[in-house]
Amino acid sequence: MRPYRVLAAACVLALATAGCAPAPVAGAPATSTSAAAPASSSAPATSPSAEAGTVNPDPAKFAPQVIARAREAGVDPQLVLAILYNEDYKPHDPQLERAWQNLKPDAAFGVANMHRATYEQSRRGRPFAGRDWQELPDDPDLAIQAEAWYLHDLAAQLPAKHSGQFTTDELLALGYNAGPGNMKAFARGTKPGAQAETYLTDLRATWAKAGAAVEKP
Repeated sequence: MRPYRVLAAACVLALATAGCAPAPVAGAPATSTSAAAPASSSAPATSPSAEAGTVNPDPAKFAPQVIARAREAGVDPQLVLAILYNEDYKPHDPQLERAWQNLKPDAAFGVANMHRATYEQSRRGRPFAGRDWQELPDDPDLAIQAEAWYLHDLAAQLPAKHSGQFTTDELLALGYNAGPGNMKAFARGTKPGAQAETYLTDLRATWAKAGAAVEKP
């Protein structure tokens, strides 16, 4: 899901001390890139607690949940974990995520960076249908379950045949980042833009590590 990356994280951290105002964001189906106004010069850069909140655990920590939820949804656990690595660019701290969401109501939640609309779509008729999107920051297992089922839904939308430029898992990752419409365009041979290319590069960089974590040869 499209990142607002380091600048967004900096904005959230600044909020803990002096507040910040987000710059306009280009629309995206997943996550997006935005700039933040600097914190007041009279305030410290970050507090010790805010700084500690920026340290994410290695996503491999979630391998047991990834394996279980990928099996439940019928998707590749290596793909699920590799996407968690891609979505690990910002602090997954519940307090900081909610602070950012107060500034940007359509911001993504949880370790898989899922937006409300995507979550609402993915939970219909699923084992987590009774769970609320607001629970994602506090429950990595729920976030991973929603991610796995969204990948299941994306797989159902892939054309039976595609150009061969990308593997099926790569197309699903691009769909997770850029949405199903773009995923289908990429499957037909459309060249991804710079942001999607970066997402794919990052996915390939952690692919082997994700496979090792879920014990996939």
